[in-house]
Amino acid sequence: MKQKNNHRVNPHLTFPKRLLYKILHTFYSLLYHQLAWTYDWIASIVSLGAWQSWVQSVLPYLNGWKILELGFGPGHLQVTLHQKEISVFGLDESSQMAKIAYHRINELGKYPFLVRGKAQTLPFLDECFQQVVMTFPSGFIFNSQTIYEIHRVLVIGGEAVILPFVWMTGRKPLERAFAWLYRITGETPEWDEKSLDPLKKMGFDVSWKVNEYASSKILLILLKKNSNL
Repeated sequence: MKQKNNHRVNPHLTFPKRLLYKILHTFYSLLYHQLAWTYDWIASIVSLGAWQSWVQSVLPYLNGWKILELGFGPGHLQVTLHQKEISVFGLDESSQMAKIAYHRINELGKYPFLVRGKAQTLPFLDECFQQVVMTFPSGFIFNSQTIYEIHRVLVIGGEAVILPFVWMTGRKPLERAFAWLYRITGETPEWDEKSLDPLKKMGFDVSWKVNEYASSKILLILLKKNSNL
């Protein structure tokens, strides 16, 4: 839900499910832009209160001296990294989210290093970040130009930490309902390790792991730049 999703509608879905898919993705787009002020509230609801725990799960992997967050949204991870005195920058295409994140960081007494833009054309110099992080970036992470740009801005040995999606695993009625909704909307696509092959071909050492929670589990993809292209 972090960004507008690029998944295509599954042609095997029934018409009511395809209609629901389109309605929800239109809503997600509005939520990230015109309705950005409701984002935290909605995210908490659809994650059954686990959203912030999922996002903050990347923190043990972030120890670089200069980090870029792609798709910073309302800025919660930005705030946490600033509190750790890490030099952190952010890029997001939503002006509404940028305003929310800017004020949140500013209230902390820190200067927000935020820019508007797209991951496919990063406005940064080559090899200027030690780490890049993304949480729930949806389809754009597997775009070849995005992969190229991440590789370009990382130093040799630099790392990218990606949290692409979550599976709801709880068996309570509401948990099962949201798990179904995530599947229908493509927020939790079928996981196939072969989808990481393009990342390996772009000069990354690739590993991945699954972190489990009481009623959910998340996928973490870890990339290390091993050479220049």
